[in-house]
Amino acid sequence: MELTFLGTSAGVPTRNRNVTAMVLNPLLDRPGLWLFDCGEGTQHQMLRTAFNPGRIDKIFITHLHGDHIFGLPGLLCSRSMAGSEAPLTIYGPAGIREFINMSLKLSGSWAGFPLTIHEITEGLVFDDGEMKVSAVALAHPVECYGYRIEEHDKPGKLDAQRLTRAGVAPGPLFQRLKRGETVRLEDGREIDGRNYLGEPQKGKKLAIFGDTGPTPGALRLAQEVDVMVHETTLEAAMAEKANSRGHSTTQQAAELAREARALRLIMTHFSSRYDAAACLRLLSEARAIFPASELAEDFLTITV
Repeated sequence: MELTFLGTSAGVPTRNRNVTAMVLNPLLDRPGLWLFDCGEGTQHQMLRTAFNPGRIDKIFITHLHGDHIFGLPGLLCSRSMAGSEAPLTIYGPAGIREFINMSLKLSGSWAGFPLTIHEITEGLVFDDGEMKVSAVALAHPVECYGYRIEEHDKPGKLDAQRLTRAGVAPGPLFQRLKRGETVRLEDGREIDGRNYLGEPQKGKKLAIFGDTGPTPGALRLAQEVDVMVHETTLEAAMAEKANSRGHSTTQQAAELAREARALRLIMTHFSSRYDAAACLRLLSEARAIFPASELAEDFLTITV
């Protein structure tokens, strides 16, 4: 998977950071892209990348604060005006359907493509057999979710040499054996594919948090993920202010990453009070607790 940050500022844009949006390429051999949140100006940020809005087939919204959704109407209209007919599905908290429908209605706009809107609750949101997405409720003044994205484990490598020695000719049977099926040969023998597979390949796991203060559900969302994307709106000394507004500090995000046994923490959603130099100080605070902490910046792409 590849994750690209289109906006990393909290609340308002700055000269160097736009408000929240992330593009996930979930599997590099499939065409669809997934967008997580869509703050104002997201489509402008996409113009500075190779991403085409017509390739987005899923949008996941964490919550309905403006810095996470005000880019949606414009993106939908531009997608229609470009002539895209590809279906789009949007997932988000209660109210996302009303926001989208009312924005389009009052502006005399429409979606010229199949548009499906799912208002979610906590639990499994999507599963196509290759990827699954689950939502976990977070601690914020409005209904807010984080998303856990998981690849299903893949079968281990098929031992073709052993099968050939066992008298199985390469061909369609190999595909069935790769899936762990049992096949019957022409001579009557049965071959169990599971006996010819290596260790399963563990799927990657990614946690994308919406805005949140510390909450017990966060550990479930981030448990043993390869990458944890978490807001660090304010520095450690401002914990009381951050938490009172449903936000987290550098220290709290780093402690969660350590407790969850995440492999990497990507910090984002920085208050506009922090310039580039101040963000390095935020990074130092997090790394003192969780060394595998990194700063997100607009247009950063990471591989999961």
